[in-house]
Amino acid sequence: MNHFPPKVREKLKYYVYLYIDPRDGKPFYVGKGKGNRAFGHLNDSSETEKVRFIQELHDVVIEPRIELLKYGLTEQEALLVEATAIDPLDVKKLTNITRGHGSRHGSRASVEEIVASIDAKKVRVVDSAILININRAYRYGMLPIELYDATRSAWKVGERRKNAKLAISGYRGVVREVYEIAEWIPGRSSMRHNDKEEYYDPIQARWEFVGKIADEAIRKQYCGRSVAHYFPKGAQNPILYVNC
Repeated sequence: MNHFPPKVREKLKYYVYLYIDPRDGKPFYVGKGKGNRAFGHLNDSSETEKVRFIQELHDVVIEPRIELLKYGLTEQEALLVEATAIDPLDVKKLTNITRGHGSRHGSRASVEEIVASIDAKKVRVVDSAILININRAYRYGMLPIELYDATRSAWKVGERRKNAKLAISGYRGVVREVYEIAEWIPGRSSMRHNDKEEYYDPIQARWEFVGKIADEAIRKQYCGRSVAHYFPKGAQNPILYVNC
């Protein structure tokens, strides 16, 4: 199937859909739309992770399975359902560029973490640091090693990166961890905790750092504090240099 009949489109209104990898039954994309939007990605030729994943399936003569999660929605309801659906899924598997427009309503977290995020006090960064916004990669309950890998790799950063002593990892404007940078190396030239043994080519024009969790005194100074005021409203760049 590559389209909905007219009568079905009318009844569906706005909906939230999933692209499923038939090989393991796991979603790799969550989207919202109306009409025949759910089928639009099958012929997409853009340079995105989603399109590359679909092409990988086509290369082995497999079609992604398309499912509707909810339908009969308004546009605003669809936005919220889309973001809510992304929260419990494995973001390493998803090819979505963002976590969904409805994520502004808050994402999954413990009650303690939500209170801390809403009530986070502003902090003044006094060290030479690179602030790294990991909104795309962060997920509730991720392990410390997963947070480290999500923070350190792989970014479009310039020569100023060499002046940063600290990498401050932030999600939704709140500091989640602080790392002491030992060295910057070409992106994906070092293994992550869940990498297999096969060889990976470094990503051109991207960099990653290797380092360690900062000393407790530094962590106490920054972790759980807000750095949202350093990012201009509507900023898209996940990287910001401070005192570099």
